[in-house]
Parts: sequence; structure tokens; C-alpha cells
Amino acid sequence: MIDVTALTTFLGWCAVLNLALIAISALVIVIFNAQVRSVHSKLFPLESRALNALYFSFLGRYKLMILVFNLVPYWALKIMAA
Repeated sequence: MIDVTALTTFLGWCAVLNLALIAISALVIVIFNAQVRSVHSKLFPLESRALNALYFSFLGRYKLMILVFNLVPYWALKIMAA
């Protein structure tokens, strides 16, 4: 069985990696918006406005998932260990 310290460390690193990934994703979408929209509009039959709304929705949902599945359990374990 895994102990609280190891689980806390694991969730902390998961949070760090996920936050880095969302930051990189947001930067790519902001900086290379035209290129990203071009690729996605060729893959999926969507308008530019719809793609921008989907990008915003994706980033918001991903951020919420990071909060719910990484950060909140990490903070709870930190409080338990104190």
C-alpha cells in the first residue's frame, strides 16, 4: 500500500506537469492561433468562431480537471500530514 507522503509527492508532480501542459497549450493557442485554427478547420468542419469557443472550453475544462483531480487532493493530503 502507498503511504501518504508518496501519494502527496505523486499528486504534486502530476499537478506540476498538468499545469505546465495547460500553460504550453494556452500559449500555443494564443501565439499560433491562425495556424492551429487552420489545421483544426481542415480536420473538422467548424467555423473559426466555433473553434475559438472550443479552445476556450477545452482550456477551462482542463483547468477544472487539474483543480479537482490534482490540486484539491494534494492540498487535502498536505493538511492531513500537518
